Amino acid sequence: MTPTLERIAVHPVKSLDPETPERVRLVERGALAGDREFAVVDAPADAAHDRASASVAGDGDYVNGKRTAAVHRLRSSFDPDARTLTLRVQGEQESRTFGLDGDRSDLNDWLSDYFGYPVSVRREPAGGFPDDDDAPGPTVVSTATLREVASWFPDVDLAGARRRFRASLEIGGVPAFWEDRLYADSGEVVAFEIGGVRFEGVRPCSRCVVPTRDPDTGEPTEGFRETFLERRESTLPEWADSDRLDHYYQLMVNTRVPESDWGAEIAVGDEVRVVGTHPE
Repeated sequence: MTPTLERIAVHPVKSLDPETPERVRLVERGALAGDREFAVVDAPADAAHDRASASVAGDGDYVNGKRTAAVHRLRSSFDPDARTLTLRVQGEQESRTFGLDGDRSDLNDWLSDYFGYPVSVRREPAGGFPDDDDAPGPTVVSTATLREVASWFPDVDLAGARRRFRASLEIGGVPAFWEDRLYADSGEVVAFEIGGVRFEGVRPCSRCVVPTRDPDTGEPTEGFRETFLERRESTLPEWADSDRLDHYYQLMVNTRVPESDWGAEIAVGDEVRVVGTHPE
């Protein structure tokens, strides 16, 4: 089968639920338009820092799943036309809708009450708030990989694996772990195209505590990391020989997009083609 782009996931607010558009534009730094454009930080609202990276010292740390399991219990949906975010707590019927442009004081107050300490929502329209500042393009995985990983755990299905690992782009028409072809050794990148748009695979994505938790409740899945490490090692393709894969708690590929391709669009159904390896 021909490798194709099967799914796009855009997370309007970092650490919250995704939207799944059929088509998306690449913006500054090679990010997907709207992806992680907003982030919750443990700092008071300050318009002067609205565009600043939340990872900068003194500007607040991310309030995310790595830090608190309470994030998992938040359900969210985004209306791109109205530019509103609707939130509710898992298991509760009541929801609240907030505007994301302009004054976000009501949203900040609601989230501060939920987390139990002052937080605020920051915005970065030029490429969002990526996890990997050195490879801020979309993360890539194959559908077969997520299905295979889900099979390692009795209570995890494909949808659950998607929510645990939170990939941006999902490739269909390929076997499990095909995306391990998209990175090489240190000092090299693997060029590939999606619908003619150029990407560079930089490194496998090291995982944090988030995939080990139930995505609805935040409760730990017993033995998740240990099982993952054992099965990832035993299923690693023979050709996945890279000094970047220095431990087995890694899944997906972190990417960059050349500046020449910023502004281009990709869409579900686009063909994926590996071009080759070249120096970083």
